[in-house]
Amino acid sequence: MGSRRDFLALACAFLFPQLRRKKSDFSPLSALTPIHFREIAHSAGVDFVLQNNPTPRKHMIETMPGGVAAFDYNNDGRTDIFFANGASIPSLEKDSPRFSNRLYRNDGGMRFTDVTSEAGIAGAGYSMGVAAADYNNDGHTDLFVAGVYRNILYRNQGNGKFEDVTEAAGIKSDKWSVAAGWFDYDNDGWLDLFVVNYAHWTPDFDRYCGERDRNLRVYCHPKYFEGLANTLYRNRRDGTFEDVTAKAGIAAHIGRGMSVAFADYDNDGLTDIFVTNDNMPNFLFHNQGDGTFKEVALEAGVALTNYGLPVASMGADFRDYDNDGLPDLNITALAGETFPLFKNLGKGLFQDATHQSRLAALTTTRSGWSNGFFDFNNDGWKDLFTANSDVNDLIDLFQSTHYKQPNTLLANLQDGTFQDVSAEAGFTLARAHRGSAFADFNNDGRIDIVVSALGEPAELWQNISPELNHWLMLRLIGTRSNRDGIGAIIRLGNQSNHVTTAVGYASSSPSAVHFGTGKLEKIEQIEIRWPSGIVQVLRNVAANQVLEVHEPSK
Repeated sequence: MGSRRDFLALACAFLFPQLRRKKSDFSPLSALTPIHFREIAHSAGVDFVLQNNPTPRKHMIETMPGGVAAFDYNNDGRTDIFFANGASIPSLEKDSPRFSNRLYRNDGGMRFTDVTSEAGIAGAGYSMGVAAADYNNDGHTDLFVAGVYRNILYRNQGNGKFEDVTEAAGIKSDKWSVAAGWFDYDNDGWLDLFVVNYAHWTPDFDRYCGERDRNLRVYCHPKYFEGLANTLYRNRRDGTFEDVTAKAGIAAHIGRGMSVAFADYDNDGLTDIFVTNDNMPNFLFHNQGDGTFKEVALEAGVALTNYGLPVASMGADFRDYDNDGLPDLNITALAGETFPLFKNLGKGLFQDATHQSRLAALTTTRSGWSNGFFDFNNDGWKDLFTANSDVNDLIDLFQSTHYKQPNTLLANLQDGTFQDVSAEAGFTLARAHRGSAFADFNNDGRIDIVVSALGEPAELWQNISPELNHWLMLRLIGTRSNRDGIGAIIRLGNQSNHVTTAVGYASSSPSAVHFGTGKLEKIEQIEIRWPSGIVQVLRNVAANQVLEVHEPSK
C-alpha cells in the first residue's frame, strides 16, 4: 500500500485537476535546477549547542527556545551569526558559560570565530528569540533578544561591542516573550518594535501531563496556559520607546504568540502584522494609518485553515511565492496539521492553498518550527525551507511520528506547486531543529542556512547548488526612510519581495534582498517603493552582484 502522503497527493490531483501540469505550459520536472547543500558547521568553527536544559518536570519553556540571527554586526560585508540560548531552571539565570548566547564573526571563506565575550553579548536569563535591525539609524545593526521575563535591547556601538540599553530605552521584561520583529508602522523613518508574548507561566507550574502509570511525563498541551497580548513599542527617535500596545489596539487581542511576520498585504503603503498563535486563531493586524491596527485575520482568511480549526502555528514567512506581486503566508505546524499556505488574492483576502500547492501532501507527516521562502537555485522562484522536529521529546512512544526530524526543502515548480527535494538537497540529518536564518554567508550569490537544534550542535548548511543561474542582491540604505529600508517593496520583472528581517520562528535574517534571475544577465528595470513613498527605478542592472542602493532625497 502507498503511504498517506502518496494518497493525499493523488487525492489533490483528483480534486484539483486544473492544477495538473500541462506539457505545453510548463517545463518538465526534470528541468528543475538542482539544489544541493552540505553541512559545514564544525569545519566552519560554529560549535554552538542550544542548551534548553530539560528537566523531569517538563517545563514548557524547555521545548521552545532556539532563535537565530544572521546579520553583519561589524559592517565588513560578511554576515555573522547570533544564537539565543537557555538558562538554568527554576532560577532562569545563565549561571554557567554553556548558557551564554553566542555571537560568531564571519571571517570569510566560510570560517567563523566566537566573539561573544569581546562583543559583550553573552546575555542574561532564559533567552528565546532574536530580532536584528538598526533601530537608531546610526548605520550599525542592533539586537533585541526576547526571553522568559528577560528581554534585552543591545545597541551596537560600532566598535565590535554592544551595550545593554534595555532599561534606558524603556523596554519591559514583565512577560514570557518568545519572538520579536522590527518594522516602521507609522512610516516616520524610525523602526518600531513588536514583541511576541506566549502565555502566563512561572517555574512553580507543576501540572502532570502524560501517563503516570508508565511514568511518561510530557510537555503539557498549550490549552493549559492562559495567553497574553503582544507588545508594541513606538520608536521615539531619541533612543527610547513608548509602549503603545493599548492605544494601537494590540492589547485587546489575547493569544499564545509564537512568531511575527510583516508585509503590506493590501498594497496601501502601510506595513501590516501577522502573528502565529499556538492552538488559537492567528492574528492579522491591519495597519489603519492612524497609529492603530484592526485585527482582521478571520475575515481575511488567515486565522484558521479550511477545516475551521486552529493549529499549532509556529514559524511564519510573509512573501510572494507565486510571482503575482502579492505577499503570501506560510506557517509551520505539527504532524497531521500540514504547513498551511495562504495565497494572497488581493483586496485584503487570502485563500487556503495548502492542498492546491501540494504542501498538504508534502508536510502532513512533519512537524515544523522555522521557515523561509528563498530562491535557493536562483531560477526566479522562491522555494520553501522548514526546520523540523516535534514538540514532545517522547512522541515516538505515543504516535507514529518522530521527535527528531530532518529539515525540509520544497522546490518551487513555477506553477503554484512544490516538490520535495529534501533528500536530494542533502537534508537527511534528524535533530530537534528550532530556529533558522537565511543569508549568503560566503557572498557567492547562493542563499545558505543556519539552524539551531535542542541539545545538539547547530547546523550551517552551505548552498553548493550548480551555478546555472544568475542572481542579484540589493542592500537598501534609507535616507528619508529607516536606515535598513525595512518595509520597502522591490519589483524585478514578475518577482516581488520586500525588506524585512523577521523570518521564520523567533529568528532574524539580513535586510538585504536576494533575487534569482535565471538566465538573465541584465535586468531591464527594478522598481523600489520606499517606506517614505518615494518610488525609485533602476535600469539595465547587471546580475551577479551585491548592489547598494541609496534612497533618493526626493
